[in-house]
Amino acid sequence: MAAGGARGPRSRRRVSLPGVSELLRPVARAPEAEPQRPASGRESHSQKITVYLSASELMELERARLALRAYGLAVDRGRIVREALAVLLADLDAEGERSLVARRLRNEAQPD
Repeated sequence: MAAGGARGPRSRRRVSLPGVSELLRPVARAPEAEPQRPASGRESHSQKITVYLSASELMELERARLALRAYGLAVDRGRIVREALAVLLADLDAEGERSLVARRLRNEAQPD
């Protein structure tokens, strides 16, 4: 077997992504300061990814859905995830290495 196993040296590395509560928390900057990156709405999507969540992350996503419903916004979990992704990607475009996702991933990658 080659060094690093049958799947190569990178197959053992796991990247932890932020939880739903971190993705959906209020941003410090004013919303009008963020560039617009529209999320796809309720439409037929031709691409699919599978995302595994912990039980607590799924509960937080469901709590967010119910909170939005209480605010008069009836949206499904997929729509919330697409909106959160659009917000994070807009922040990454605008802030680069200072963006929320870059800072969180950098902090997560640093050894204790």
